Amino acid sequence: MNTLELAVVGNCQVGALIDAKGSIVWSCLPRLDSNPAFCSLLEPAAADGRGIYEVELLDFERAEQQYVRNTPIVETTLYDKHGNAVRITDFAPRFQLFGRTYHPVMLIRTLTPVHGWPRLCVRLRPAANYGEQRAEVTHGSNHLRFLLPESVLRLTTDVPLTAVMEETPFVLNRPRHLILGTDESIPEGVEKLAVEHLVQTKTYWESWVRGLAIPFEWQSAVIRAAITLKLCTFEDTGAVVAALTTSVPEAPDSGRNWDYRYCWIRDSYFVVKALNSLGATKTMNDYLRYVLNVSLEAGDHLQPVYGISGTDKLIERSVDSLAGYRGMGPVRVGNQAYEQVQHDVYGSVILSATQYFFDERLDAPGDESNFERLEALGERAAALFDEPDAGIWEYRGRQRVHTFSSVMCWAACDRLAIIAEHLGLTDRAAHWRDRASHIHAVICEQAWDEQRQAFTVAFGVPEMDASVLVMPSLGFLPANDPRFISTLEVIERELRRGDHLLRYRAADDFGEPENAFNVCTFWYIDALADVGREAEARELFENMLACRTKLGLLSEDLNAETGELWGNFPQTYSMVGIINAARRLSRSWEEAL
Repeated sequence: MNTLELAVVGNCQVGALIDAKGSIVWSCLPRLDSNPAFCSLLEPAAADGRGIYEVELLDFERAEQQYVRNTPIVETTLYDKHGNAVRITDFAPRFQLFGRTYHPVMLIRTLTPVHGWPRLCVRLRPAANYGEQRAEVTHGSNHLRFLLPESVLRLTTDVPLTAVMEETPFVLNRPRHLILGTDESIPEGVEKLAVEHLVQTKTYWESWVRGLAIPFEWQSAVIRAAITLKLCTFEDTGAVVAALTTSVPEAPDSGRNWDYRYCWIRDSYFVVKALNSLGATKTMNDYLRYVLNVSLEAGDHLQPVYGISGTDKLIERSVDSLAGYRGMGPVRVGNQAYEQVQHDVYGSVILSATQYFFDERLDAPGDESNFERLEALGERAAALFDEPDAGIWEYRGRQRVHTFSSVMCWAACDRLAIIAEHLGLTDRAAHWRDRASHIHAVICEQAWDEQRQAFTVAFGVPEMDASVLVMPSLGFLPANDPRFISTLEVIERELRRGDHLLRYRAADDFGEPENAFNVCTFWYIDALADVGREAEARELFENMLACRTKLGLLSEDLNAETGELWGNFPQTYSMVGIINAARRLSRSWEEAL
């Protein structure tokens, strides 16, 4: 049975999920949103084992798995019943070469005997069209070519080629290497390339981690979260994907199966803000390039989500060739949310861009011309803040004036006023301050439920929603405002399940939510700390860390009773929550030392 105990490797061009026995169960090639060449995570409907990439140790008994410290290089050690063992080292190359970052379409696996004479069987069966067909295979003297409709993959290896082609066992008596990438010949020895790329990739990531400004406490958790967020970026365009997978359900047989391999403007803001708080400014710089490009192309209507290339069409469809995670379909490709109206996106873009005007570390800080571009988005926010939309949770069957969307529209105008003041544009600063003040007053009147003594999900709607917990972090209200404190108390009474938080409780298009939403639990932790309940916040944070996989990762959702993870993986929102909570709760270095 599939579980989400998965390692993630990648290089900001490609990524792969590897299970506890060293099988690559999911990898989209040649980029993060491509067809999955390896798709056994979602169980191909055909029973011929297509879409797998596994290294089987004969007479297998147990496995161990870990990351090489401060890197996304994963080591899986398999032991058999006779004392033999093999270590599988997986990574995607990433390092500096010729003055730029080298991150090819390439996955490298090294098989190293640890004890005895392990007998292995390699099964490599790339699939095409979302598991619909197996790739046609040709071969040369030391390589295999897999012909797919969109690309051709080449495996170059020093494993006996016949053993790979015929999937026959062989004895591993020395390290062997499998280099899977684009259909290009390798001009040097397989072992030499694999070893050198491993050393350089390890050095790159160790250097990247050394540049992070991490909190004193929970350092390893923050480092793993930061690396994982970095792996969810597509460096060529600067896009940030919400997760590497599609259609892992939010709850068993719920039908809440979505494709998250795209760039949500809202989610990406939280990702780049978290990475930037650690000093990883290049991700923010690249994302600003991406978001400014899509916003200019969008004109006066900004979508909530775009493809990683910036495409605005993400037509949603279901594929029958994949049965789904644990057989729980449907498997969806594309996301209908691109057609939705979600007014918070205007605030998300401006919030993302604000630091562009203040951060002296950036190559070219924002100027008046950049500000003028953002003003057009601000005008949309000011015009739409009290209009119905689909909201942060992308309801497909109803429209409301969602409080979160309205607050984000306020944030757009508020930040424009701050930027204008910074640029010395006094008249524009006054203009945007007036807009922000008006929106703030309307929200405080329309979203506040006097009977419930709480800010609710939408204007005139009494239901509660976890998204209003971000009000203090956005600067809308101070955390000690009595209205926020009472809102927090209502939310924890209605949405808390054990040590976790639901997004909302009311039924939606798919019925009542079953599982907790991990980022909401982190918002709750932050809110508790903000109102002075820090001991409770630390306890809940430690509990969330205990809910991670063995390698320190989180998906989108969690069963509050069993702790089992559900939803797409790894979820950037959830990994952001780890970073933010750790930074908020940690003792300072000065205090600790």
